Amino acid sequence: MSVHVPRDDVGAPRAQAGPNPQHLLTTLLGEYLDSADASLPSMAVVAMLREFGISEPSARAALSRLTKRGLIAVRGSGRPPVYHLTPQAIARHRVRMDHFLSFGARPPRWTGDWVTVSFSIPQSGQAQAGQAPRHAVRKALGALGFARLYDSVWIRPGSDSGPVTQALRDILDDVDGARWSVMNTRFAEETGPHGPAAAYDLAGLASAYEAFIAQYSDLRVAVRDGEIDATRALVVRTSVMDSWRKFPDIDPNLPEHLLPAPWPRQAARELMLEIHSALGSLAEARLIEVATPYWPDAASWITHFQASEDPVATPVGGGG
Repeated sequence: MSVHVPRDDVGAPRAQAGPNPQHLLTTLLGEYLDSADASLPSMAVVAMLREFGISEPSARAALSRLTKRGLIAVRGSGRPPVYHLTPQAIARHRVRMDHFLSFGARPPRWTGDWVTVSFSIPQSGQAQAGQAPRHAVRKALGALGFARLYDSVWIRPGSDSGPVTQALRDILDDVDGARWSVMNTRFAEETGPHGPAAAYDLAGLASAYEAFIAQYSDLRVAVRDGEIDATRALVVRTSVMDSWRKFPDIDPNLPEHLLPAPWPRQAARELMLEIHSALGSLAEARLIEVATPYWPDAASWITHFQASEDPVATPVGGGG
């Protein structure tokens, strides 16, 4: 399984290695704003990102890119500009925060069903299309959570075949000679080297979880000891979520009998939740403090998400 982060319904920034102001700003807006009515001055955004060592030019570039992607929009024509989250972005944020904070809370309900895709594209069809339909198919399958079991056989757990059927129609219906099938299947032998788990890089995924645990274990100790002030709370809480949010997109959430033991996801999730929950109010207070000089109404709009007992993420605190 190649690790990827699929694009969301409102254009989310592409994942990349190293500091990424656009990705960081997406996390901040998703974590701490929950209303499209909030008018967010550009200088408040600059001040927020300054807490993370992001320069003003980089902050403004991130604002510009998120505007182009439809995550935020400019309100009015004043200078300096004032932004607001779009209703579509608010809806996306709520869904995504629920997804991030509830992922791994319960084992998947397992029926043994898999969606299997097989396709064939002759070289003549590739050439006639003028592009690379094979690459387009693989990209679409990856974005839908499929993994390659064999060369042109892709699988994903579950039984919902509607989205992949539509994607294949969109890509291959006009490609001469292309053939494809979408099947609901069950494996005669689910476990073992020839079973469906072989399609996934579970060792790599386990290593990613273990690296997350190693990165933030000392922080959890500092949180328990009351050593994190509001300034640091904002930075480290956001960093934890920025690191965690990749896992719901790259972890196929396979049933326990297909996972190697011990599987580190639960330990990583408990670590994330403890830090995220403990530092929420401190991080919110710091964000209000840095934004208020440029945004007097900051305290009325800035909030924070936390996992509830359901478990569903809910905004608490301010937030209009």
